[in-house]
Amino acid sequence: MVQRPTRRLGAAVEGGPGQGRRHAARGQPRAVRGADRRAQPPVAEGRLLAAGTNRRNREAALIVAESFDAVVVGCGIAGASTAFFLQAKGLKVLALERDKPAAGGTGLSAAIMRQHYSTPLMARLAHAAIRIFQSASELLGRDAGFRRAGYLFLVPPDALAAAQRNVAMQRELGIDTTLLDPAELAARMPWLNTDGVAGAAFEPDGGYTDPEVATEAFAVAFQEKGGELRTKTAARGLLRSGDRITGVLLDSGDVHANWVVNAAGPWAPPLAQSAGLAMQMRTVREQDSVWEARPGRPLPGHSISNAVDAIYLRPLGDRRFIVGRGFPKEYVDVDPYNYKRTADDAFVADVQQRMVLRFPTLDGARLVNAYAALYDVTLDWYQYVGPRAGVDGYADFCGGSGHGFKEAPAIARELADWLVEGKVRADFRQFSYDRVAANNLFVLSYGGNRG
Repeated sequence: MVQRPTRRLGAAVEGGPGQGRRHAARGQPRAVRGADRRAQPPVAEGRLLAAGTNRRNREAALIVAESFDAVVVGCGIAGASTAFFLQAKGLKVLALERDKPAAGGTGLSAAIMRQHYSTPLMARLAHAAIRIFQSASELLGRDAGFRRAGYLFLVPPDALAAAQRNVAMQRELGIDTTLLDPAELAARMPWLNTDGVAGAAFEPDGGYTDPEVATEAFAVAFQEKGGELRTKTAARGLLRSGDRITGVLLDSGDVHANWVVNAAGPWAPPLAQSAGLAMQMRTVREQDSVWEARPGRPLPGHSISNAVDAIYLRPLGDRRFIVGRGFPKEYVDVDPYNYKRTADDAFVADVQQRMVLRFPTLDGARLVNAYAALYDVTLDWYQYVGPRAGVDGYADFCGGSGHGFKEAPAIARELADWLVEGKVRADFRQFSYDRVAANNLFVLSYGGNRG
């Protein structure tokens, strides 16, 4: 029995990650529907719902307040996969999305698939997530947009020792990865300038995923299992009674739940704060570009993290590539409701120069699109996941920090085990927001979202 709240806390907040930044066709066939949408500039959209709520309507709705075992706020890849795995365990689950699935940062993610991390926890989760994406047809009943194109991590001299240690650790976890020297790179990859590259980790099982297709696959499978997804529905705040979160406040009234999972991405902090829960997280603007190479040239076929020149690249159909700046770089804090969604001219010029330097066969490539999305960045660049001490009925799953797409389904599966069965691995428990107060933050080899 869910305890009814004695009070509602906090101002109205937009409780889902959707900010409606959609793009017209990128020129590549979609795996399941429509056309991939990054090839044209974004259409700016305002907030879908006013910040205020109608008190009379809210009070009337309390008469018919709804109850669920779990409410998941946000339907990006984190929320959609969490809702799916909770529903698969037999719970009655409601997923809330203020726009539509993948409408926030998920939909504009480069969605590079890699397993190269510097902690065993994240490496094993990324490894598990790739297997989930690979088996999506069996698990979800449909393709999830994963493409096994291989992943390459270019290493500068000052990071070579760390890369060697990390590759050894990853191999112990069963990850198929090899450290290549510059001579091997030059022989195998004629499109690559190896100057300044001390080595590279290569994963044949890496690649990339269509983020919209993947999120939709989880959302549809969730509904097929009996889950309820409400789009165009914003959570205005959390309901709290003493030390327990008891549900969420909607424009239509209160929804009670045994568990509320905050998967609202950049919009997660105000949702948590509506119930007096702290959340130290930044919302920063992330720029990306799409380029089309000239025909008849050898081109990269892998997803690539280039730590030498601080850029990343991944294929986007025939002769097209998503290219962005990698860590380290300047991160600018923005309002998730009001930020510039087109890329800066200086960014385009900078990324083009870095791209052509490392991949000479992309010289003369045509700019197709340049746009901006959002990162939700935690204090240590690892997600906040799971329950917190001192408050029942609440769990975080936010703070992807620019790398969260690739491991999200594996995290969601273990989070569902934690919430439903109380089963949690010791290493996974460190994901809890409790690590902030305990000053038990993750320590990473490379810094930033390289992990």
